[in-house]
Amino acid sequence: MDAGVLAIAGGAVVVLIVLFIILRVLWRVAEPNEAMIISGLGARRVQIGEDSLGFKIVTGKGTLVLPGFQTARRLSLDTRSAEIVVSCVTNQGIPVRVQGAVIYKVGDDFVSIANAARRFLDQQNAMDTRIHSVFAGHLRSIIGALTVEELIRDRERLTAEVRSSSANEMSKLGLVVDSLQIQEIDDASGYIANLGKPHAAAVASQARIAEAQRDQEATEAEQIAAANKASAWRDSQIKQSSYQAEIDQVAARTKQAGPLAEATARQEVVVQETKAAQLEADLSEQRLQSQIRKPADARAYETRTLADAERDAQIARAQAQAKETELRAAADATRVKAAAQAEAEATKARGEAEATATKATGEAEAAAARAQGLAEAEAARAKGLAEAEAIQARAAALAENQEAVVAQELAENWPAIVAAGAQAFANVDNMVVLNGAEGVTELFTKALSLGGAGFGMARQLMDTMQVAKKVADKPATNGTVDDDFGLSLPKSEK
Repeated sequence: MDAGVLAIAGGAVVVLIVLFIILRVLWRVAEPNEAMIISGLGARRVQIGEDSLGFKIVTGKGTLVLPGFQTARRLSLDTRSAEIVVSCVTNQGIPVRVQGAVIYKVGDDFVSIANAARRFLDQQNAMDTRIHSVFAGHLRSIIGALTVEELIRDRERLTAEVRSSSANEMSKLGLVVDSLQIQEIDDASGYIANLGKPHAAAVASQARIAEAQRDQEATEAEQIAAANKASAWRDSQIKQSSYQAEIDQVAARTKQAGPLAEATARQEVVVQETKAAQLEADLSEQRLQSQIRKPADARAYETRTLADAERDAQIARAQAQAKETELRAAADATRVKAAAQAEAEATKARGEAEATATKATGEAEAAAARAQGLAEAEAARAKGLAEAEAIQARAAALAENQEAVVAQELAENWPAIVAAGAQAFANVDNMVVLNGAEGVTELFTKALSLGGAGFGMARQLMDTMQVAKKVADKPATNGTVDDDFGLSLPKSEK
């Protein structure tokens, strides 16, 4: 009994183990990032909208798959990335190269999974190529309606339009776009680079101007600081010299107080010693009177010798003190001289600074005068060139039409010619014209109206006037008629 029960229990356990192993082999579980597509016997039909699926979609759970009767394949729901490189032409006819990236995945809903399974289940590695083809076409069509400036300044508009235009196709493919980024826009013609050059040039110009202004301000600040430093140094030197002079003066007085006091004390000592010597001399004289002459003379001689020695000592000491006083005076003079030299150096520095400023002012005035002279020279040169061009033009005109130029000159100088002729006729006493008044009128009319041809007549008239003037300058006599000029000439001239 016990053996039968054990056998049955053991058989049941074995059956359970076998069933578990079989279930473990037949049971398939879909991972969170994938969808499992089951087709074959017993795969229930799922109605999605108007479409009836012939396969089973399992996401996030497990299901039983019968080998040989059913097939289970997995569709990845992971995020994918596809590089897009498109060469196209803008609305302005400028070729550009656009580089971007699309981040996409299979949609999480059953419709997207079904559409993606029907198209990419066995070709999941080809998704990137299909995505590139879809977005490349839409990019070309949209960029063709935009300008380069719009592409650069409004990339969000470009990406929005591309995503909007490709939404229907991506839905049919069962794909969802997570992100679309336009990374680079290049052009081989350099149009984009040229767009930024004016702004870059303006920024560079502003930077140079700002740098020049800062440099100018820094230079001015440095010059002001240097001037303040020089002024402070000058004031410091002046104050130091003044303080040193006061110190030297007090020190000199202090040093001289000791020798003066010592000299006064010595003077008093000498006075007292002199008084003592005098007393001793008086005492000696009394002794001389009271004692023997020779001892007195000897003592007197001794006293005189001692006095002479003391006097010599006093003289030597006085000379030494005078020498010391002279040395101190020389030292004081040296310090005074040094102070004077320092003051002279400070005055010289101030003079050099003023001379430098005067020189800079003179150089500026000379530069201004030189610029004015250059301007005047340039004006004179321009005036000379203009006059030379006028003379050259007149010479060319004279070479081309001599008679017209001569006529113009004659017309301009005609009043002077007539005046000179009138002045010559004023001194003529008698003038006879062969044709009378008509001859004179005709002569002047032809001279005034013939222009270039009348120049010869004017010359003849001027020569006639000069001859008449010569005749008028001579004494008037009974004259006769000159056949050449029609003038009444003196008989002596005939």
